[in-house]
Amino acid sequence: MALMMLLPLHEADIGLAMGISGTEVAKESSDIVILDDDFASVVKLLWVNLIMDTLGPLALATEPPTDRQMHRPPFGQSESPIITNIMLRNSLIQALYQVTLLLVLSFQGRSLLNLEGDTISHALKVKNTLIFNSFVLLQIFNEFNARKPNEFNVFKGITKNYLFMGIVGVTVVLQVIIIEFLGKFTSTVRLNRSNWLISVIIGFLSWPLAVLGKLIPVPKTPIGDILARFYQRGASRSSLYRRRE
Repeated sequence: MALMMLLPLHEADIGLAMGISGTEVAKESSDIVILDDDFASVVKLLWVNLIMDTLGPLALATEPPTDRQMHRPPFGQSESPIITNIMLRNSLIQALYQVTLLLVLSFQGRSLLNLEGDTISHALKVKNTLIFNSFVLLQIFNEFNARKPNEFNVFKGITKNYLFMGIVGVTVVLQVIIIEFLGKFTSTVRLNRSNWLISVIIGFLSWPLAVLGKLIPVPKTPIGDILARFYQRGASRSSLYRRRE
């Protein structure tokens, strides 16, 4: 029986296991463990994964080439890593903002949202719903930042890309439907106007943060090459010390 559970988890791109009812073998072989055994968490993970890995890339893949790209000279594969220094800088800034914000909401959300007068269970649901909603909106707003990784005007030419706007619009509509009407499936509650406004503001702040981040210069040499050089220098120094000893 354990072997039958183990094989599908190994073959799956992302293996899921329940933290309470799942066996130790299943949990050790899984990529993600649902600690509370709540299937709603799986639904949320699938929805977030759909946004980040399917809808978002599909929207960005429809961006037409710019004049700057057409006039850029060709370069080899080794000269252009998949993750450039600019992309790494932007990703680290957004990740730091999102992780910090979500941790603050997780531990101090009840007091920050003035939910101390509500029951513990209802306040927890409202807080978790706002965290989930804010995280999704952060991904949607960040899709605009990803259009122009090194340009300040991320809205340039956006009205000509109907597919991008359509995908973003559909994502927003589906998120509203999930929060407002599918609470039984996702263990969420309806948010009032104030909480929706907070979620939108949280997502909106990623735009000015991205502008400030683009003021930070990055080296032209790929970060992988820089780290490789440091590693080689450290290895050569250690070998030199060993020879002296």
